[in-house]
Amino acid sequence: MSAQSGGASRPITGTAVLGALGVVYGDIGTSPLYALDKTLSAAGGEAVQAATVLGVLSLVFWSLLVVITLKYVVLILRADNQGEGGILSLFALVQKHVAGGGEWRRHLVVLAVLGSALYYCDALITPAMSVMSAVEGISLIDPDMSKSVVPFTLVVIVLLFSIQRYGTAKVGSLFGPIMVVWFLSIGFFGAVSLVANPTVLKALNPAYAAMLLAGHPGIALAIVGSVFLTLTGGEGLYADMGHFGRGPVRVAWFGLVWPALLLSYFGQGAWLLAHPGPPSQLLYALVPEPLLPAMVILATLATVIASQAVITSAFSMTRQAVQLDFLPRVRVLQTSESEEGQIYVPVINSILMVAVALFVIAFGSSDALAGAYGAAVAGTMTITTMLGAVLAASSWKWPRWRLILVFVPLACIDFTFLFGNLAKIADGAWVPIVLSGFLFTIFMIWRNGRQQLRKALLAEAIPLDQIGALLDKAQRVPGTAVFLASTAKSVPTALLRNLEHNHIVHEHVVILNIEIARTPRQDPADRVKIEQIRPDVTLLKARFGYMETPDVSDALRHARARGLMLFSDDCSFFVGWHLVVPRTRTGYTGIKRRVFAWLQRRSTQASEFFRMPERRVIALVTQVEI
Repeated sequence: MSAQSGGASRPITGTAVLGALGVVYGDIGTSPLYALDKTLSAAGGEAVQAATVLGVLSLVFWSLLVVITLKYVVLILRADNQGEGGILSLFALVQKHVAGGGEWRRHLVVLAVLGSALYYCDALITPAMSVMSAVEGISLIDPDMSKSVVPFTLVVIVLLFSIQRYGTAKVGSLFGPIMVVWFLSIGFFGAVSLVANPTVLKALNPAYAAMLLAGHPGIALAIVGSVFLTLTGGEGLYADMGHFGRGPVRVAWFGLVWPALLLSYFGQGAWLLAHPGPPSQLLYALVPEPLLPAMVILATLATVIASQAVITSAFSMTRQAVQLDFLPRVRVLQTSESEEGQIYVPVINSILMVAVALFVIAFGSSDALAGAYGAAVAGTMTITTMLGAVLAASSWKWPRWRLILVFVPLACIDFTFLFGNLAKIADGAWVPIVLSGFLFTIFMIWRNGRQQLRKALLAEAIPLDQIGALLDKAQRVPGTAVFLASTAKSVPTALLRNLEHNHIVHEHVVILNIEIARTPRQDPADRVKIEQIRPDVTLLKARFGYMETPDVSDALRHARARGLMLFSDDCSFFVGWHLVVPRTRTGYTGIKRRVFAWLQRRSTQASEFFRMPERRVIALVTQVEI
C-alpha cells in the first residue's frame, strides 16, 4: 500500500529507537509529573477515597490502551505520507486520494486548518506546563524556595528558546539517553511502590472506571478532561514520526515508554492508598529524600526535552503550512547540513517564547495551567480521527462495516475527551480555544486571499504561447535572465514589468516555475523538467516537497545535470512582487481583504524564501486589486 510505504522502509535500529525516545515521547513521557495529581484532585478533592484512586487509574490505563496504543501507535501511524506524519501530512495524503473537488475538499481544508491552529496552541502551553511542574519540585527540597518557581521557570524557558537559533543537532544526541534514564527512573520508583501495595492492580478492571463516572455524574466531564492530561503527547507522537519511521516509534513505545508510564501511574496510586491525603506531587513522593534533588534536575531536563520536541514540531508545521498555502512566507533557516528536519523559524520562535512566558506569569502554577492544558490538542486529535476515517475509506479501501467498527468508537472517545476539556472553560480552557480561533481565522484569510490573488492575476495573465510576440518587439541585451513564475502557463509578471519599463530583454530567457508537491519530499532524480519554448526561451519547472525548503541554486544544479548550463553568477534573477490593494468593502469581507493585504506586504521576499542569490535579484512590483 503506497500510503504506508514510507515509514515501513526505515530500518529499526538502536539509534533510531533511542532517538524516538528522546524526541517523540518527551511530551507524553513527562505527564506523570502532574497528570495523576490533577485528575485525582478533580475527582476527589482533598480527601481522596480508595475507590476514587482505583477509578482514576482504571481510566488512565484504558485511555492509554485505546487512544495511544490502539489508535495512534497501531492505527494512525499507518497513515504516513512517505514516512511523514502529523495533521498536515495526513491532510495532504487524504487530498491525493479523495476524488474530485468541490464541497468535500473545502471541508477537508477547514478540518486541516482548524487542526493546525489547535496544535499550535498546544505548542504554547506544553513548555509552560511541563517545565513549571518539574521546577515545582524544588519546594519539596526547601519550602522557602516556592516563591522562586516562576522566576526559575522563566529562566529555563528563555534559555530554551534562545538556543534554538543554533539548532538541535548536537543537543539532540543527548535527548535519547536522558529520556532513557527518565523512563527507567519513573518506572523503577513506581514499581517499588506498586510491589509494596499491589492492591492497586484492581484498577485494570474497567468496572472501576465506569463506577467512578457513574457515581459522580456532575463532575464526570471534569474527570475525563483531567484524565486527558495523560494523553497529550499522542498527536506529537504522530507528528514527529517522520524523524525515525513508525517501526522505531512502536518499538520504543512497547519496549519502554508504555510500561514505564503504567508503572509510574500505578505506583503513584499505590503510594496514595498507603498514605491517604491530598494528591500533591505524587511522582516526587515516590522518590527517597536523598535522591530528590537529582530527580528534580532529571525532571527539569526531561521537560526541557519535551518542550524542545514540541517547538521543533511547531517549526516543521510552520514550514508545511507555508508550503501548503495556509500561512504567508516566513524566513526558514537550516541549522544542520545533514539533517533536513533541523530548521529554525525566527518569527515563530519569538512568538512562542513571548507567549509561553506570558502563560507562566499569568497562571503562576502548574495547577492553574492544568485548566488550560489539553483543550487545544483534544480538538486536533479528534480531527485526526476524522481524517483517518476518510483515508481508510478512500485509500485503504476499508469496507463500511470496518470503518464503523473502528472509527465510530474512536470518534466517540475523542468527542468525550473534547467535551471533557471544554468543561474546563472557566478554569482557563477558553485561552487556547480563543487563540486557536484567532489562528484559524488568519489561516483562512490567507488561503482565501491567495485564491483571490491568483484569480486576479489570471484575469490579466498573458498565455505563455504568446511570449514570442512580446520578445520580438524588445531590444535584446547579452546574458541570461531567470524570471520566477508562479505558474508555468503564463508569462511572468516580472517579465511583463521589465518589458513595460525597460523595453529590453536578455538574449536568453529562462522561466523558472517552482511547484510544491503534496508529498513530503521530491525524488531528486525528478527535481526539474526542462521544456524549450523557442530557441531563446526555456521553461524550467522545479518541484519540491512540502517538507523541503525550495532552493533555486539546487534547481539550477539539477538543470545543469540535464544539460541546461545555468550558473547563478552568470544570470540576472527577476522576481515579481505583488502589491495587493484591497478594494473598498464593508463588513467582514472588507476586513479580510485588508488583513490579507497587510500579511502579503510583510511576507518574506521570494528571493530569500527561495534561496536566490540576492545580489543578483531584481524585484519588479505589480499592483493587484482584490
